[in-house]
Amino acid sequence: MGLSKTQEQKLIKGCLNNDRASQEALYKLFHADMLRVCYTYLNDKELAREAFNTGFLKVFQSIKNFDDTKGELGGWIRKIMIHTSIDLCRKELTFKHTVPLENEAEDIFIAPNVLERLHFEDILANIRTLPYAMQTVFSLYVLDGFTHKEISEQLDINEATSRWHLSEAKKRLKALLEDPSEGRREKAI
Repeated sequence: MGLSKTQEQKLIKGCLNNDRASQEALYKLFHADMLRVCYTYLNDKELAREAFNTGFLKVFQSIKNFDDTKGELGGWIRKIMIHTSIDLCRKELTFKHTVPLENEAEDIFIAPNVLERLHFEDILANIRTLPYAMQTVFSLYVLDGFTHKEISEQLDINEATSRWHLSEAKKRLKALLEDPSEGRREKAI
């Protein structure tokens, strides 16, 4: 985020000492990026804000556990936000729907000309049309690089269910990207 190691350590030390100015500086520094992370996992703006605020509370409560030898501060805070969003999502939603996959290894192909005309906001808007469970699994797998094993542990589902949600999400997104009116039809149903 543009902090030098010295600035980062000073900010962390201030937070460890419950210095309000340091806490506010840390909050402001990561506010936009971490709120965006929460919005990625939670469609509802109020739920996303709740996850964001709970996540920052966890950051302040556990900043003593941050180890800069294991990664950067922004990455550590991002993980907390992702896990907090998932926890809230788990409380709000059910992921227990399982349908066996006919061909788990099938990769969904989207023509390059379709992808060229999209912006991140457009893609995120399409992802948000998916049911919460599919949206969460897709975001964890594709956007944040979690494995199906990690997703299954985080969401308390089995790996096959995670793969099914990913496969279904890819199919639905492909249909939406190829025919944007598909999303409007789906919402109307």
